[in-house]
Amino acid sequence: QVQLVESGGGSVQAGGSLRLSCAASGRTFSDLAMGWFRQAPRKEREFVAAINWSGGSTYYVDSAKGRFTISRDNAKNTVYLQMNSLKPEDTAIYYCAARDVLGLLQRDYTPRSRNEYDYWGQGTQVTVSS
Repeated sequence: QVQLVESGGGSVQAGGSLRLSCAASGRTFSDLAMGWFRQAPRKEREFVAAINWSGGSTYYVDSAKGRFTISRDNAKNTVYLQMNSLKPEDTAIYYCAARDVLGLLQRDYTPRSRNEYDYWGQGTQVTVSS
């Protein structure tokens, strides 16, 4: 079983920045593709960003491009989401997710849908005020 623990959420003014962290345990970290999702009040959980096993490939939702950066440190078993130029519409609970890619024929990919992920964290609240 993989455990994911998010941290780094908080409240910021519009235009500010936050860096979310997600620490993984229970699996070799390089066997996991990682992603971030978010769920705003009265909205469905949506994809934000994904990163492949090595960190060499990333993918972002359009609204995050140019503002958010997903990265990983495999030595620390941690994935990050650097969020800059935050907007009120970024307010949501942010969830870390992991996909086990060890057994896949195509290991090097960035999953983008909820049903592609095997493990989920508890979430961390991000609030952006205007």
